[in-house]
Amino acid sequence: MLTLIRDADIASARLKASKYMFRITALFSSLLGITAPLVLSLIYAENIEAISPPPKLTAEQSTVAASNYQRYCALCHGEDREGHTNDHAPSLRSKSLMESGIAHQVLRPMQYGRKDTAMGGYLDEIGGPMTLDETWNLTYWLFEQAGYDRLKFSTNPVKGDIVRGESVYREHCTACHGVNGEGVSAPALYNQSALAHNTDEFIRHAIRNGRQDTPMKAYQDILSPTDIDSITAFLRSKADATQEQKTVLRKLPTPDHYIVNPDGEDPNFNLQDDLYVSSKDLNDALNSKRRMVLLDTRVTSVWQNAHIEGSIPFPYYADLDETVAGIPKDVQIIAYCSCPRAAADYTINKLRRKGYTRTAVLWEGIFGWMHLGYPVTRGDIAGVSD
Repeated sequence: MLTLIRDADIASARLKASKYMFRITALFSSLLGITAPLVLSLIYAENIEAISPPPKLTAEQSTVAASNYQRYCALCHGEDREGHTNDHAPSLRSKSLMESGIAHQVLRPMQYGRKDTAMGGYLDEIGGPMTLDETWNLTYWLFEQAGYDRLKFSTNPVKGDIVRGESVYREHCTACHGVNGEGVSAPALYNQSALAHNTDEFIRHAIRNGRQDTPMKAYQDILSPTDIDSITAFLRSKADATQEQKTVLRKLPTPDHYIVNPDGEDPNFNLQDDLYVSSKDLNDALNSKRRMVLLDTRVTSVWQNAHIEGSIPFPYYADLDETVAGIPKDVQIIAYCSCPRAAADYTINKLRRKGYTRTAVLWEGIFGWMHLGYPVTRGDIAGVSD
């Protein structure tokens, strides 16, 4: 009987009059001998058509994409795309994401990053290491590895009660996503680039179905369809239509500018666990004009947006023999990232294996540094003069 009901597409029917819901639920429960939550799940199940797969990669393209993934993505998303390896980066093999996110919902954050998060932009035109074709091919490679059909989603807005959505969000979502959608142990949901790139249907699909093999559970059997729509509408209401300022790429520093305060004294940090320096101690050392080298280990595009004054772009994925050229071994080196420490730890461990023993990692990362009120400098902004 259940098979016949699914085949007859009763699962796709959307009831418009909520006053009849109880009667219909009770009737189906009685006829089928199943529980009311399962009936609601059947009635409100999505009926989204599959669409043709994206272009198939050649063997060479696939090899390059796999290499790019391990070089640029595995540190946070995991060697096998499992996610949450560092900085609660999402799983890139989750069924609900990969069937709904190819191409643009995965491609755009890869290309342009997520502002105010640890996810930097990897497209070369904004300072990243990959060409346009390489970002597209990596997206297609992720899809091929996941092995799911693509779903065609509507771009129409999802209508819901925003006030009710906020209430449900605060009850069910804040522990992981944060009271202000900033992300605690899960992605930031108020992020403007995410809201700009993700359709309402994409957001609703994620809430309904969760993210398989991650802490994000499916809510279609926990919340009513009306509440899920209301959360979706609430999240959409957080999109800010203000115009983003465009960063103009600044010239990268040369080796003669690598050392901050070259005539200063050594900072003589007291490192925690023989590795970590606090933001306060680093800021005090900079104000005292101490001699050191600051390494920004994030993707270079993020360094272009904002960085600690005097730091040099030193991406975690770069060829160490090339990037280390021009950095002496007798100067204190401090690395930072936004993970808050994963990329910096990774880089410093590589440097130590190369014989660079005067090395440290900024404990709080650059976001912690900024949240404590310490200064950063930005890239050049189009249309703005100092």
